[in-house]
Amino acid sequence: MSYSVCRVPWQEAESLLKDVREKVFICERRIPKNIEFDRTDNSAFHMLVCDDHSQTPIATGRISCAGEISRIAVLMEFRGAGIDKIIMQGLFRVAKDLALDEVYIYSPLDNVSYFIEQNFSPVGAVFMEAGMPKQRMACPITNALASAEQTKYYLSH
Repeated sequence: MSYSVCRVPWQEAESLLKDVREKVFICERRIPKNIEFDRTDNSAFHMLVCDDHSQTPIATGRISCAGEISRIAVLMEFRGAGIDKIIMQGLFRVAKDLALDEVYIYSPLDNVSYFIEQNFSPVGAVFMEAGMPKQRMACPITNALASAEQTKYYLSH
């Protein structure tokens, strides 16, 4: 399978981004819609992955100007294909373009080991958000980019 990966503004791709996030976060994970979509969407940088064959959106993620990575969503039937890593790499490149020193994510506890593999480290205590225990994870951008260089893909804007 082949995929197109694009950096997209919320204002132009809102319906495509919402489609993926609604399926993953609202339907699967039962996150309330008013929590899932917030003011950060308008100012964040978003990555969108589409299946080249069907032209449908299959994954997304965002990064804020402060370096917070969030809303990484991959449709169930596309999980396990490494698309999550492609999204992360695109977000790391945005962080580099923003001249950030560090990126961070508020990870669900069951995903902490995944982010450790991506060169993130736990910071602070576990806390609750939307009924889920979470851990802040941070990564210097130089470490993030080093892991991103190991995978090759085409990124368009």
